[in-house]
Amino acid sequence: MAADLLQPPSFLRPAETLSISQQAPHFFRAQRPSILPYPLSLLTNTESQGKWQTYENMLLACLRTGDNESAYVALEELTKRFGDDNERVQALRGLLLESTAKDNKDLEGVLKSYDDLLEEKPTNMPIRKRRVALLKSMGRTADAITALTELLDASPIDAEAWSELADLYLTQGSFSQAIFCLEEVLLVTPNAWNVHAKLGESIYLSASSTESDGDRLKALSEAMRRFCRSIELCDDYLRGFYGLKLTTNRLLEKLNKTSKPATASSNALAGDLAPPSLSSVQRLNELATSKLAEIVRRSSSGEKGWDGYDQAEVIAARELLDRDTQGVQR
Repeated sequence: MAADLLQPPSFLRPAETLSISQQAPHFFRAQRPSILPYPLSLLTNTESQGKWQTYENMLLACLRTGDNESAYVALEELTKRFGDDNERVQALRGLLLESTAKDNKDLEGVLKSYDDLLEEKPTNMPIRKRRVALLKSMGRTADAITALTELLDASPIDAEAWSELADLYLTQGSFSQAIFCLEEVLLVTPNAWNVHAKLGESIYLSASSTESDGDRLKALSEAMRRFCRSIELCDDYLRGFYGLKLTTNRLLEKLNKTSKPATASSNALAGDLAPPSLSSVQRLNELATSKLAEIVRRSSSGEKGWDGYDQAEVIAARELLDRDTQGVQR
């Protein structure tokens, strides 16, 4: 249980998050100050970084499960320890206010409080990020993009902000801007396999919006390379293999329709790099098919070490394999 409390709830499954929040009352009672006189009380002092990280994670878990009362208790303890002026505490207080807001008017009030705090201290990054999240939740995507752009002007190496900006651009169908943002993320975190896969997904989506066969071939080839890099960095990453399977399926369709092998002129159409050979794409497609089938089989059976996959992603992988099988049978 202690290990779970030190891990952010966003990385825990719903059942684990619920289990943590249900233990909140007992946890807070256990943290009450000792009644021993000084200096004996120092022997029972549990002051540590882990303790306050636990309080924060407990607060987030309680908010996720709707236990606002326990979340408020956790926030008050953090406020007593670090003060009202602490930027992280201010962001957590804002998050609590957002969660308990009854209508849009209440949310506008929270947004106004963020603006007031930023007027006092424009470099308050936790509040800047909460403001972006609030604008996004209110459906004000254009304002959220503007706020993120201003944030990145002040902190251009914030990988989290670049990634969030990429997501917002994707919701608007602005693929080129999203791709640029994800490339900025990779400048900061070059070995992030999930970002390579996400970049591959964005490039794959952009291929559908291009009219030129050359541009489409270029986009699909680049998406395939990104997915290959993703699974090179993490050899059991489901989204990487899913994207590789999807991309190579489309590349096989295009390359099989080409009567001539790739030439210098076709390379020019595809971009700086030559398009992949048919045999290479076929081998990668077989690899992706084999690995996805293994993940689906072993994850569905609950095999130890293969139970950490998101079930929605496993179901999507199974459906992709089933479609492929049905196409072969026909």
